[in-house]
Amino acid sequence: MKLIKTTILFLAFSLNCFAQFPIEKIEQAYQNLINDEQAKYAIISLCVLDAQSGKVVFAKNENIGLATASTLKVITSATAFSVLGKDFKYQTTLAYSGKITNDGTLQGHLIIIGSGDPTLASWRYEQTKENVVLTSWVNAIKAAGIKKIEGAVIGDDRLFGTQSMPEGWIWQDMGNYYGAGTSALAWRENQFDVKLKPGGSIGAEVTLQKTVPAMPYLKFVNELKTGANGSGDNAYAFLPPYSYLAYLRGTWGMGISKSGISLALPDPAYDAAYRLQDTLSRLNISVTKEATTARRLGLEEKTVPSIIQKLATTSSPDLSEIVYWFNKKSVNLYGEQLLKTIAWKLGKTPSTRNGANAVINFWGAKGLDKNALNILDGSGLSPGTRVTTSAMANILFQGQKEDWFAAYYNSFPENNGMKLKSGSINDVSAYAGYYTANNGQKYIAVININNYNGSGISKKLFKVLDALK
Repeated sequence: MKLIKTTILFLAFSLNCFAQFPIEKIEQAYQNLINDEQAKYAIISLCVLDAQSGKVVFAKNENIGLATASTLKVITSATAFSVLGKDFKYQTTLAYSGKITNDGTLQGHLIIIGSGDPTLASWRYEQTKENVVLTSWVNAIKAAGIKKIEGAVIGDDRLFGTQSMPEGWIWQDMGNYYGAGTSALAWRENQFDVKLKPGGSIGAEVTLQKTVPAMPYLKFVNELKTGANGSGDNAYAFLPPYSYLAYLRGTWGMGISKSGISLALPDPAYDAAYRLQDTLSRLNISVTKEATTARRLGLEEKTVPSIIQKLATTSSPDLSEIVYWFNKKSVNLYGEQLLKTIAWKLGKTPSTRNGANAVINFWGAKGLDKNALNILDGSGLSPGTRVTTSAMANILFQGQKEDWFAAYYNSFPENNGMKLKSGSINDVSAYAGYYTANNGQKYIAVININNYNGSGISKKLFKVLDALK
């Protein structure tokens, strides 16, 4: 009997030590970070939960709302899975107005009707690649007997409205690929490439060699200067939505290994219509009018003609695949498209604000304090988005219970030997995700630092999380 009691006491003592050991380690690691010179004027928030019970293992400043950077994507994707379903697919329709004569002349317009698919013409999936999509559309046009078009190719971008940028995004981000705006008819992830060559000396002009693809309808003002050897990429594009004029500013370092930068398409729906029209012209299927969009027609006080016949439907990959790349490669565009799609699915006008409110209300209905979710966008690029680490950790905890969790978990990148989504914008660095220790203990961890100074802060955040190992 005495032996049994001794064994029970030993086990209880061991479990208590097990519970206390990581807490003490985290406490010390967190304190070390606070005392670090880089964090002197920073705010640091940390929330660690037991992934099985949801109980707090360790938390400091967990109820202070901080800029999330891209860790917001874990909330957007969890909400998308819940509202849209893991098998959700976007549908893009190619149709025509008017009539087809006996000689194969379409007396009307080709219309590409967008539903918000962020993957249309993306290089990330075999079935969505630009040439695959264009080929399928051309084949459908030929199958309908169309040999000539007395009209235009129209990109129907009405669904998402004309405000492509979330409120709160900064001017320096707009125009660059990571600041690409939304469109109901997205195309090639709403970006294109600019190839650059540095000059032979510091301050020399940088050569703009070409764009990929060619962008004949855009004008570039190249103010780039050559930077010192090793200074790298400090080039930015200033290209507002719906503009045709791009300014390239900053420096492009000598000896840089990169061949160029990627810019945001100012009018994705127009580019989609333009590419189809250009492809048809190359195949000797003439189109008499210039490519246009629903938005442009509206500026001319014209309307999109009524559809007579659908020609083809292009489906996106399912949401599980979209979320995989959304989180793995932190594709900001996907977050903004998904946010508007969530609003649309819930019967609201598909705007960024309605989508953000839908996310807040969704998690509020599941017991979270809505005031802990000050969300302005879907990607976290807005520095005005503020979320507490406690709220984010609790969303990660609730996600484990859902049938989409396997796909969700699989989308998290590997960082520091953990499944962590990273986030980084100006003076913000954050990580959020899951970790299973060698002893089988499972944790949910969210760490965020705002207003730090210097560089290399990620390694110091990892040292805090290493206390769980």
